[in-house]
Amino acid sequence: QGSLFRSYEERLATGGVRAAQVLLTAFDMSERIHYLNARQTLQRLLAWHVVPVINENDTTATDEITFGDNDFLAAQVAIMIEARRLVLLTDQPGLFNADPRVDPGASLVEEVADTAELDRYEIGSRGSRFGSGGMRSKVVAAQMAAGSGIAVTICDGTADGTLLAAARGERVGTAFSGRDDRAPSFKLWLRWATPAQGRIIVDPGAGAVLREHGSSLLPVGIVAVEGSFAAGAPVEVVDDRGIVGKGIAEHSSEVLQRLLGKRSVEVAEILPGGAEEAIHRDRFVLT
Repeated sequence: QGSLFRSYEERLATGGVRAAQVLLTAFDMSERIHYLNARQTLQRLLAWHVVPVINENDTTATDEITFGDNDFLAAQVAIMIEARRLVLLTDQPGLFNADPRVDPGASLVEEVADTAELDRYEIGSRGSRFGSGGMRSKVVAAQMAAGSGIAVTICDGTADGTLLAAARGERVGTAFSGRDDRAPSFKLWLRWATPAQGRIIVDPGAGAVLREHGSSLLPVGIVAVEGSFAAGAPVEVVDDRGIVGKGIAEHSSEVLQRLLGKRSVEVAEILPGGAEEAIHRDRFVLT
């Protein structure tokens, strides 16, 4: 990492631009206070016209707590700082509708306006000679960022002029349109940066209400609780159709076990003065 940073530092210095090395861990992203501190640091560096060169802190990362690859790290940082555009570089011209290394009839996908279109394409997972992240990880990272309101370009980092063209928003590689309805930063953090510490299983009716209206989750709709977690922990909400979303639990798993299927009036009797919701709508995000 040191030699890589020095390369960036030396090249940027030729243009009179300063660089700063920033090492992040998945833990930094998952803990809200650490996340906000990291965001403030990056925003301050950018305000000073210093280019942050970001990498995962391999010396403190563990097998259980890692970003997985630099594509996911790039997407999470882009979401964190509310970037206008994310550029993911590869050794291919962009995303193809099939693997061009094995299918001579594969053609370049120039634009992805709706990520549902991706179901039609055969997206390989093999990494390039420059890193561990293959095209699949780049597409997932692009979905993360585009779904958070950030325009994304996947393009060939070995071709002259592509990075500058992508930064200008010119037609190069594969462009992903960012959603117009960008979620609040807290909900973006909740969805993408922090792992769930448990699960709340809800009945079909509660799942439908959450999906259609984004309402608070009440104990009356809960049928089971999985895992051991404290109040304030991020948890997944699941129904018979799959994962509904993720939210911050108002109560611990132990307390929620006592509240299964209880109506609000019963919750008030069991927890006088306590929150009637299992998850408040302001701290819940659909996934």
